[in-house]
Amino acid sequence: MNAEKPLCALVLTGGGARAAYQVGVLRAIARHLPDAKFDIITGVSAGAINAVFLASRSGPLREIVEQLNSVWRVLSVADVMRIDTRVLVRNVIAWGTKLISGGAPVAPRVHGLVDTAPLRKLLERLFPLNAGGQIAGLAESIARHDPSAVAVTTLDYTTGRTVTWVEGPDIQMWERPLRRSVLAKISVDHVMASAALPIIFPAVKVERHYHGDGGIRLSAPLAPALHLGATRMLAISTHYEKTFSEADEPQTIGYPPLAQILGQLANSVFLDVMDEDAIRLQRSNDFLRELPPQRRHGFRIVDFANIRPSEDLGNLAAGYEPQLPRSFRFLTRSLGTRETSNADFLSLLMFVPEYLRKLIDVGEADGDARKDEIVKLLAT
Repeated sequence: MNAEKPLCALVLTGGGARAAYQVGVLRAIARHLPDAKFDIITGVSAGAINAVFLASRSGPLREIVEQLNSVWRVLSVADVMRIDTRVLVRNVIAWGTKLISGGAPVAPRVHGLVDTAPLRKLLERLFPLNAGGQIAGLAESIARHDPSAVAVTTLDYTTGRTVTWVEGPDIQMWERPLRRSVLAKISVDHVMASAALPIIFPAVKVERHYHGDGGIRLSAPLAPALHLGATRMLAISTHYEKTFSEADEPQTIGYPPLAQILGQLANSVFLDVMDEDAIRLQRSNDFLRELPPQRRHGFRIVDFANIRPSEDLGNLAAGYEPQLPRSFRFLTRSLGTRETSNADFLSLLMFVPEYLRKLIDVGEADGDARKDEIVKLLAT
C-alpha cells in the first residue's frame, strides 16, 4: 500500500452480541459524515462480521450502515445457533461424557456447546460468492480502493498463533513469534472462525488448521491497522469503563458461579485489551511528538479515537434475559447467571432483538456525543 498517502482505518473489536453497539456508532458517523471513507477496515470476533459487511458493499456510507442496521435489529438467537432442546441436551451430555471418559476412544467428539449452522447460513446469505468463489463485492471494493485493505483476525488452535488474514493489493506481510499475517481471499470460513467464541461455538477449519475467536490472544488489536499503514484510526470498542464506585461493588455473594468467572474471562479476552493498546499508542504518539521528523526512523504519529459505551452493556443484558428462548435460558441459568449481577458473559450471547436495538440506540447516542472529535479525525 502507498506509504505516502494518509490512510484512515476503522477498527472493530469483538464482543458477540455487543457488536450491535458498533452499528449505532456507525449510524451516527454516517449521519454526520455521509461521504466518509475508510481506507483500511479491520475486525475481530463479531466485529469481523461488521468489517466484512462494510467492505463488501458499495455506495454511500449511510446506505451501507442502514443495511447493516436492518440485519442486527432483527437478529435472534435462532439466527446464530440451534437452540432446540434436543440439540442442547445432546451437546451437554456429550461434554459430560467426554469429561468422565478418561480419554477413552469411545467418548464422543465434542466441537462446541452449540451448533452454529444457522450463523453460517446467515453469513452465506449476507456474503454470497461471485463466479470466482470470492465474497461478492469485496474484491470489487478493494479494486476501487474503497477500502484498500480489509483484515480479519483468528486464533490458530493448532499452533496457538494469532493470524490476521488480509485482502488487498501491495501489502507487506508481517510476522512475530505469536502472531502473523496471511494474504488471503477472505471467505465466510474466516469470518465464522473469527467469531467462534471459545467452547461455546465450534472451531472452524481454515486451510489445514482449526481456528477460533481472534480476540483470545490478540493483545494488540490496533496492530493490524498499524501494519497496514494507518495514519488515522477510529476504534469502536464494546467495553464500558467503570467508575471507581462501580468497580468496588460486589457482583456475587459467596463462591463465584461459573457465569461470574466466565464474565471476567470474557472481559480480559475480548474487551480490556483495547484500552491497553490505546494507552501504548498514545504514549508512542507523545514520544514521537518530542522528536523532529528526521529522528523518528520511519515511526509515525497516528491520530486516534476510541468510541466506547457510556452504559454498561453487561448490566443492560441482565434485563433482557427472560426474553431468551426457554431451552437456551435453562442452559445459561445452569451456569449461574442468576447468582451474579455480572452479565458480561450473558451479554455475548444476548441475541435478542430488543437488547440489540437498545445497544444500537446507545451506540448512536455515544457517536453523537463524540461528534466533534469524530468529524475532526475523519474529515482531516
